[in-house]
Amino acid sequence: MTSEEIKSNVEKALDEIRPFLQSDGGDITLISIDNDNSVKVRLEGNCIACSVNQMTLKSGVEMTIKKYAPQIEEVISVG
Repeated sequence: MTSEEIKSNVEKALDEIRPFLQSDGGDITLISIDNDNSVKVRLEGNCIACSVNQMTLKSGVEMTIKKYAPQIEEVISVG
């Protein structure tokens, strides 16, 4: 899979997740994909102060991204 295909698949994953985050007043933005295996995202809105945002990141965001792009090894939230 090319870098462009990986980015496209990660964007598809975020599009799947976004409505759930937006329903709680939050959002998510793709910041970068490093070495085709590490994704950096920024949680926004209510997701910033949410007490379960790390659980959301790992169990929701990372799991969905890996479904679309299995070669992704980690998802990191940046401020």
